[in-house]
Amino acid sequence: MGNSLLSIDWDYFISLDNENCVSSIENKRTMIDLWYKRYLKLKAQGKNIQNRFQLSSEVNKFWEKMKEIFEFDSHITVFVSDSHALSYKIAQDNNCDEVYLFDAHSDLGYGGISSLEFEVNCANWLGKLLKNKKVDEAHIIYGPFTAEKPENFQQMNDLYHIEYPKINELHTKNKISAIHICRSGAWTPPWLDKKFAEFIYKMGIPYKVIECPIRNWNPSILTFADQVHYLME
Repeated sequence: MGNSLLSIDWDYFISLDNENCVSSIENKRTMIDLWYKRYLKLKAQGKNIQNRFQLSSEVNKFWEKMKEIFEFDSHITVFVSDSHALSYKIAQDNNCDEVYLFDAHSDLGYGGISSLEFEVNCANWLGKLLKNKKVDEAHIIYGPFTAEKPENFQQMNDLYHIEYPKINELHTKNKISAIHICRSGAWTPPWLDKKFAEFIYKMGIPYKVIECPIRNWNPSILTFADQVHYLME
């Protein structure tokens, strides 16, 4: 067996109260501004947005589990970013022939095979790796809160070698050559960024951060002008 990429989306651990939207757009507006807009709209209804998201307890023992399942290469490279699209380049640069994806989304592309004609983005990078024959296999391990099902991607499943194992079905001892951890800020709330940093620290392996800007979440200091700005977004 050759090189394998372990790709982890932070939203794997988080209940997504985000209208299950799927988008390839990742920028300041989706990473922070829309979170303030959601906060303000719910506050006007007497609701606390933070009560609408839950972090799975699985996060606490995740790295212990990974080190039981996989063998980590002594020269492993680890990257942290906001966008999951970076996994395409990491898999390609490390000559990976398979991907183990822990995610709330498949990232195979949404809208059928035609979605693989678009440029690489956070919603189709895994499908593009398969279509472009950069990898031979994909193993998608869905998070506990996912709304997706394998049959949603039947076209892809018929064309490519894609499996959807449960985490307790993984006993591979395959060698992991690269790890990518992405925050997916458009889907994961900024008030959990500290937990995200703790999660990365617990990995215990040096890593390189690529385009994962700090999000300063502090609704208590919003001015009236700020509130108008965010609500107009």
